[in-house]
Amino acid sequence: MAAEPILQADKIEKYFYDPVKFKVLNDISFTINKGEFATLIGKSGCGKSTLLYILSTMDTNYEGILKIEDKLITGQDKDDLAILRNEKIGFVFQFHYLLPEFSCLKNVMIPALKLGMLSRKEIEEKAYAKLTLLGLKDQALKPSSKLSGGQQQRVAIARALINDPLIIMGDEPTGNLDSKNSAIVFETFQQLAHELGQTIIVVTHDNDFAENSDRVIEMIDGTILGK
Repeated sequence: MAAEPILQADKIEKYFYDPVKFKVLNDISFTINKGEFATLIGKSGCGKSTLLYILSTMDTNYEGILKIEDKLITGQDKDDLAILRNEKIGFVFQFHYLLPEFSCLKNVMIPALKLGMLSRKEIEEKAYAKLTLLGLKDQALKPSSKLSGGQQQRVAIARALINDPLIIMGDEPTGNLDSKNSAIVFETFQQLAHELGQTIIVVTHDNDFAENSDRVIEMIDGTILGK
């Protein structure tokens, strides 16, 4: 089966201007295919999180071309990009950003309620399905604050999945977890990619996590090592 390109970066360049002009990304070009579990690695300050924010459409101040599903993203206005993010991209961060007083179920429902494409009942059913997929159905009605750190991060992954995004993007999703919970999160991503065809791009400092992913994109001083 032919590879299906989902995200294409072509000659992405980025400058910071404070305190002086500094080129933080230089000639970044690569393609991510459907169902690929890719990791971005490199030392602190190499530009990987900056790149992720461009790929996620949250940073539009760059040179070069970004395409998602072969559609030009570069140059779209902020409102269109916000809609695209809601529909096409799920985010998982180092900190789960769950609302502690809300149940796990309600936390997972929030992005779908915001998107407004389904009824509340349909969203609730979908949220239960995502929590079940993540092995957390029995925790659905508990306040998120009552769960362990690893469980909370899995709730955050369920939340990222609620709108059936094209791509899940993670910024150090295991950075706050011990090795056992890091392994569970890794296995979750691997299952999503290999069994469900979910495309995943993760920035990580964890070399074990990266080495076991489908593809490692290593960055050094704002460039990709050995494209």
